[in-house]
Amino acid sequence: MDDNADDAPIVPIPAATLVVFRHRSGQPPELLVVERSAKMAFAGGALVFPGGRIDPDDYALGETHRLETDEAAARIAAIRETLEESGIAIGFRDMPSAQWLAEARARLHAREVFSAILDGAELDLDALVPFARWCPPFREARVFDTRFYIARAPDDAPEPQVDATENVSSYWSSARDVLEAADGGKCRVIFPTRRNLERLALFAHYDDAEAHARAIPVELIAPQIETRDGRRFLTIPGHLGYPVIEEAMDAVERGFAR
Repeated sequence: MDDNADDAPIVPIPAATLVVFRHRSGQPPELLVVERSAKMAFAGGALVFPGGRIDPDDYALGETHRLETDEAAARIAAIRETLEESGIAIGFRDMPSAQWLAEARARLHAREVFSAILDGAELDLDALVPFARWCPPFREARVFDTRFYIARAPDDAPEPQVDATENVSSYWSSARDVLEAADGGKCRVIFPTRRNLERLALFAHYDDAEAHARAIPVELIAPQIETRDGRRFLTIPGHLGYPVIEEAMDAVERGFAR
């Protein structure tokens, strides 16, 4: 074992996550959430938003768009991962047919590259609005530099179809309902997810969330541990739109918020 291993720089894995809104008459906006398999190395058993690492093919596709390549690749990865994990299509110029979506999802599960699957289908990267970017500075088995986006699905968007590989369930729920379920011990959420849910719960409509996101520049959030009066807290900056910016470390067990 390398005695200097702990001194090696942390190299985060670039990733992207998509928070999809759906509106139902007279109800608060619903968000698309997935429950990760307990067997997964990262956030096993937790509720998260669809997303994953950015692949080389995403970067290759990103070079063909007007956005800066890293930004375009992240949005493409968020679209791809959402389709793969839930069957929900977001960020397409024209809505693909149900048959195309089913075939595309099967090909993604078979590890075909997204560029080949698209085969001329045009993406609308402007449909995704930057919301946040998180990267913990702590040395873990896997450290992700994750860009979060928000987007609106059609009000008649279908129920998601769980992929039964990385995820064991997938459904629409309001941010407040997920938080209440977490508080009641019915589900688990990791620290960034909880903070984002609290922020998302502020909005009665997707338009409000979009206006808020566009008004607050995205800055990299690297949670820090602070000690006050003998207690340790995990904290984030206070100027980025989050209503709650800290959690007592004794309420965070193995990476999960209470």
